[in-house]
Formats: sequence, structure tokens, C-alpha cells
Amino acid sequence: MQVLKIGGNELDDPGFLAGLANYVASTSMPHVIVHGGGRAIVALQQKVGLHSTKVDGLRVTDREMINVVQMALSGQTNKQIVTALLAAGVDAIGLSGVDGGILRCLKKQHPTADLGYVGEVSQVRTELLHQLTSLGLTVVLSPLSLGFDGYTYNVNADDAASAVALALQAERLTFVSNVPGVLANGRILPHLTPEQTETLISDGIITDGMVPKVRAALATIAQGVQQTQIVNLAGLLNNAGTIFTARLETGD
Repeated sequence: MQVLKIGGNELDDPGFLAGLANYVASTSMPHVIVHGGGRAIVALQQKVGLHSTKVDGLRVTDREMINVVQMALSGQTNKQIVTALLAAGVDAIGLSGVDGGILRCLKKQHPTADLGYVGEVSQVRTELLHQLTSLGLTVVLSPLSLGFDGYTYNVNADDAASAVALALQAERLTFVSNVPGVLANGRILPHLTPEQTETLISDGIITDGMVPKVRAALATIAQGVQQTQIVNLAGLLNNAGTIFTARLETGD
């Protein structure tokens, strides 16, 4: 089992979805794809005249905004991905974490602000995901989740992907983004341990937006997923990128 997390920014690239679909079609391993869609959310909220704020990178989500998020992610973005997969011959089904209660969550707490309907995944309905993948289906999952209070919550897609990978005991969680991996002196570092990664951060080699990406990869490793990977589409197709493991594989 491989869990792929794809960001909303990559979906603006016309060739990205076709390439992703061809990759999934070329592999026999079952896949669950968890996606974001920040740009689609912003575009839709502007169309309907809503304004939103962020606190520490988290979008404050009131009742009106959760409806926008649901339309943008579970409607537009999710079906965009499913359509591309079906066109490539991949049998795919698009769901949100709300469907079947696949993702159950608690309200996310913040020390200085009420984030509204922003959640943290606490349960994953793994038997349903296993049933779907056993039928040969690739599951495309938007990170909207069902709260135990009966409300729909917006969940960070990286966090949702990590929760799914952990619950499914996936062999690998792959973050597919617009970067080819961790670079040092213009060269992709193919394997990193947590200790090596922290050194690269301390030495200023991993900087800016790459820091939260590698932190997410390391957090998932720490919780029990065997491997995480940061890669772009080209690297995914060519088995490149940076793979994070708790320790270096024998022979590396």
C-alpha cells in the first residue's frame, strides 16, 4: 500500500494529473491519494465574496467557509483527479473523509484563537479503505473529516495523509510537490535519516518552505510509517526524490 499526498498547487499544471494517472496505472500496488486544494478554495471564496484569515498557517473556518472548502475540495478538486485517473484506465473512486466516516476528527485547539471548523484526525476507518482497494479501486480522498459532534471539519491534507498512512500501515507515504527532493549543492539527496535531516536544517541547507515539508515527513516516520518521500512528478515517474527512513538502509 502506498499513500500519495498531492498538493493543490500541482493541479494547476496541465500535465500533472495525466502524469500522476499514468504513474498509478503503471504500478500494481494499491494506492490511496489524499489531496489538498488551497488555490481552488481561495478562488471559490473570492467568487462568493468571502474573506478568510489564517492563524499559524491554518485557515480559520466558519460555517460559510466550511461550505466553500467542501465544494472546492470534495467537489471540484476531487472529481478533477478521479476523472484523470479514469481516463488513464485506473478504476478510481472519489470520496471525502466524511463519506462512510472514513476520517473522524476532533476540533483542533489553538492557544490564542478559535479556528472554527478545523479538525485533527483521531480515527481512520481502515476496513472500508481496505475493502475498496481490495476491489482494485484507487481511493481519492479529500481531507474533510467528520467530527464526533456531527459537524464537518477542514483538516490539513498533510496531516490527513499521515493519519491514513499510519492507520493503513502503508509501506510508504509520498508527498508529491513542486520540489524534486532535498537538495545539497544542487544534488538530490536520495536517502536521509532524522538525524541527518536535523543537521541539514541546522546548517542552513534545508531552509524556508522545505523545512515544514521535511518536518511532516519526519513526524510520520517517528509515528511508525517505514518510509516517507518528498518528490516531484518527474521524480515519482523515475523513482527519484528523497526518501526518509528511521535509519539508512543497508548498503546506502
